Amino acid sequence: MKGLILSGGKGTRLRPITYTNAKQLIPVANKPILFYGIEAIVAAGITDIGIIVGETRDEIIEACGDGSKFGAKFTFIDQPDPLGLAHAVLTAEEFLKDDKFIMYLGDNLIVEGVSRFVEEFEKNAPHCQILLEHVKHPSHFGVAELENGRVVRLVEKPKEPKSDLALVGVYLFDKNIFDAARSIKPSFRNELEITDAIQYLMDKGFTVNPHTITGWWKDTGNVEDLLEANRLVLDSLKPRCDGTVDSKSEIVGKVVLEAGCEIRNSVVRGPAIIGRNVKIVDSYIGSFTSINFDTEIIGSEIEHSVVLANCRLENVGVRIEDSLIGRDVRIGRSDAKPKALRFVLGDNSEVGLI
Repeated sequence: MKGLILSGGKGTRLRPITYTNAKQLIPVANKPILFYGIEAIVAAGITDIGIIVGETRDEIIEACGDGSKFGAKFTFIDQPDPLGLAHAVLTAEEFLKDDKFIMYLGDNLIVEGVSRFVEEFEKNAPHCQILLEHVKHPSHFGVAELENGRVVRLVEKPKEPKSDLALVGVYLFDKNIFDAARSIKPSFRNELEITDAIQYLMDKGFTVNPHTITGWWKDTGNVEDLLEANRLVLDSLKPRCDGTVDSKSEIVGKVVLEAGCEIRNSVVRGPAIIGRNVKIVDSYIGSFTSINFDTEIIGSEIEHSVVLANCRLENVGVRIEDSLIGRDVRIGRSDAKPKALRFVLGDNSEVGLI
């Protein structure tokens, strides 16, 4: 069996961060989102993995390498335009050939992994198996309708969903999916929808089995879900201290301090992770916060946030919370006069002043 990871999307819901970062490489608990999917597939015993890439291909390839650090072999497959998940499957046909495969969306996180899902597919040998979860807002997802435990209909982002079972971004297929993807027409979004391809399989009498997951799943396509995923992953961390903490500082709860980090006269309240070579001075780091490498936080407070690499937060007058802060960001007070506000903000930014 082979693996196929989709890592070609533009990440419009995470702008402006994704103007300069591949969305699949935004860190959750200081690890790129994409790496969680890779590790889950490898843990299921699948090591021959194709990765669909788009306009951020160079960044993805540089981060992933040839796969050896994951115990896998990677083949990078270009999808010039994001024309749908079924189109991505067709793009990878030469790599996949007649092999069964698991398809994993690179910005998804599934706490229980996929090993049990793969074992079930191998044992029961359906033509397709889909992963489902009950969600609060099913109209945001592809939705499955079940009768007596069997899938009877799939609808992509229905306005009036008849079920709360969303398709999680993991699928298992045999070679029949290629004919299905070639047989469907583009949707109103001008995309070849994977839900339409799977519906085609059902209409033609192929077996499509559902599997409803019991743990949490997050599609990290927007800031709220990314922060929630960060919270959930941090909550499962085991405390570790590879950095230095002075006698005036306090570390509370589950906190990971990576090599070279320095905590001085500060409080770090877990769950939290402080990356390598980070300096925390005269500050408060609250629960569910990830601070990536080479960042400095001085005289400031932050919680329930993700801070990317090489940032500097200095003497910020109010606590920062529920935030995603991109690489190389500088936030601080200025004594310059006349006092004024000056911003350079990307699309879809939101600023609240108090």
